[in-house]
Amino acid sequence: MRIGFGYDSHRLVKGRKLIIGGVEIPFEKGLKGHSDADVLCHAIIDAIIGALGLGDIGRHFPDTDPKWKGASSIDLLKNIVKLTRNNGLDISWIDSTVITEKPKLAPYIESMKEAISKTGITSGLINIKAKTNEGMGFVGKGEGIAAYAVCLLHKIQ
Repeated sequence: MRIGFGYDSHRLVKGRKLIIGGVEIPFEKGLKGHSDADVLCHAIIDAIIGALGLGDIGRHFPDTDPKWKGASSIDLLKNIVKLTRNNGLDISWIDSTVITEKPKLAPYIESMKEAISKTGITSGLINIKAKTNEGMGFVGKGEGIAAYAVCLLHKIQ
């Protein structure tokens, strides 16, 4: 078994869609990034890549490569799930936390699990929690959103 940890954060800006966990969430701002800036998918990707011992998300999907401009993070996660299986491993569990003051994410968590399951990760193996930062730091001030994830991998029998 292997364990990996992932983190991501992006600034909130006007003129972008807010996509978290592969779900578009109605909000007046979205996350700034080279791809769709989906902090949850990016944290999960980094957790999986960490468990594989293969660097980080920037190594696999560099923001200097125009190929990834505007990319769906669900598609990026699909690539990483395939890479995991190509390395003889599979996902046992994903636990994640998204931190944002607004919008409230609880109504979207099941939709996020469903969207993430389309990458090949069984939805019953995905836990998503939503928290605020109690008004502290860049998240608390509404400047951005952050996410953390841990991943447990097992060898394919």
